Amino acid sequence: MPPSSRYSDRRSLRYWLRAWLPVVAAICVIALESTEIFGADRTDGPLRWVYEHLFGRVENKQWLVLHHLIRKTGHFLGYGTMGLLWLRAWWMSLPRSSFMLDATLAVLGTTFVASADEFHQSFLPNRTGIPSDVVLDCSGAIILQLIVYLVVRLRWPKRLNRAA
Repeated sequence: MPPSSRYSDRRSLRYWLRAWLPVVAAICVIALESTEIFGADRTDGPLRWVYEHLFGRVENKQWLVLHHLIRKTGHFLGYGTMGLLWLRAWWMSLPRSSFMLDATLAVLGTTFVASADEFHQSFLPNRTGIPSDVVLDCSGAIILQLIVYLVVRLRWPKRLNRAA
């Protein structure tokens, strides 16, 4: 694509929607999951049903640990995905920026959403807003971005050098 065509495309509403709508959708999913409906007391039964249908019966004591691990894995992967969506949006929005700048902005965006999520949950009777979840969420974003960086670096090394 010729440079002039590429930059004129960046000015279109469609381009900006393609860049940022996935981030907005992810924030909406997080906002929905941050409600009382998705508290541990409400996800216990449905998640256990799914788990037992896939892997067989589990004792109550084991299930308490598994349920906790499933929920924390959801935090890690959910916010890791959100971090990738932020990364993609910044990469599309800042055509001459470095990967490190885009990744830093993505982690900041993820941190803001995770902090707002935990703050909101601190006001709900069946939820807890804990700082360690923000750390877990940001860890997911950082690790998934690191994986993307390494894959791109190994497969397409010239793609990371956009400013040249």
